[in-house]
Amino acid sequence: MTTYNLLQNYWWLIMSVLGALLVFLLMVQGGQSMLIHYTKPDKRALLINSMGRKWELTYTTLVTFGGAFFASFPLFYSTSFGGAYWLWMLILFSFVIQAISYEYRSKPGNIYGSRFYDTLLLINGIVGPVLLGVAVATMFFGAEFTVTKSNILNVQAATISQWGPNHGLEAIACWKCLLFGVMVFFLARTLASLYFINNIDDNEVDQSQRKLLLVNAAVFVVLFLATVAVILTSPGVGYDDSGNAQWVPYKYLNNYLSMWWALIILLLGVVMVLLGIGKTLMKAGYRQGIWPAGIGTVLVVMTLFWVMGYNNTAYLPSLLDVQSSLTLRNSSSSEFTLTVMSVVSILVPFVLAYIAYCWYKMDRKKLTSDELNSTDHKY
Repeated sequence: MTTYNLLQNYWWLIMSVLGALLVFLLMVQGGQSMLIHYTKPDKRALLINSMGRKWELTYTTLVTFGGAFFASFPLFYSTSFGGAYWLWMLILFSFVIQAISYEYRSKPGNIYGSRFYDTLLLINGIVGPVLLGVAVATMFFGAEFTVTKSNILNVQAATISQWGPNHGLEAIACWKCLLFGVMVFFLARTLASLYFINNIDDNEVDQSQRKLLLVNAAVFVVLFLATVAVILTSPGVGYDDSGNAQWVPYKYLNNYLSMWWALIILLLGVVMVLLGIGKTLMKAGYRQGIWPAGIGTVLVVMTLFWVMGYNNTAYLPSLLDVQSSLTLRNSSSSEFTLTVMSVVSILVPFVLAYIAYCWYKMDRKKLTSDELNSTDHKY
């Protein structure tokens, strides 16, 4: 394997870590989707302020994920973000209204009232996870686009990628993609319940969240099993050393079997998620379930990225022209660019350590109603 190929694989590993962290942090959106269950202003304020301390991490991770994709695999960025723009614009709009809501919900002179911004948070809590899941699902089940790199030399048709007429909306109508998106939504709600139980010191919220956890976790497990079954039985696009691509039956199942280490990590992640959920439901005083479930989520999502891109697999199959499918080899930046970015990536562990430290400092003391009533800094 050449140095260039190693760099491409390395940056796909980085993308898998960022993608997995983003899915974990979608618990913020999951928590926002639960506002509909709380009518008492003080209980609703506890949920919003618990999530308000973390929403910027999700937003920043989303931006970092997109920026890293642009730098390492620019053809994906121009193809997906530039072609499926209706899908991505809906996603970005939902995150914009989230930022506005946290910023202005409790500001003096708020003419709309807090309930207006709570509604915006609810919309982001539902739309964000579902549509992000749909967008990721296209990387398994394919999208309607073609790529003609020679167009860059044609001043009258300088667009490399051409998307179908619906520009991403067709993915929402695809039942496989929608199944994936709804599964991500219920995962986000499950993680949110585990986090609320860990972060909020309030008996009423604790009891209600344990009931919600039972329902959301049950739905999530069913949807997860169905999604994994669909992925493992679906064809994928493989390619040979010369770059010729073709559809391969059971491609993702074969990838897990070929990359046995990915299969082991997948199973480990599933066990950790179930452990975090099960122990929280069975032990009334247990409040640490977010950590095994969160780590397990990160492990599972990383393996999904690995079988999506490694082992000569196209990570964005084209439904219109299989040869246009995007792979690690035909869509990455130059070797020089990847090399320079790899040097910069050495800072990533330090950034993660800083985030972990800030998280620890913010959550060292459990959130209570008395704390909210005694501070002016609240959402």
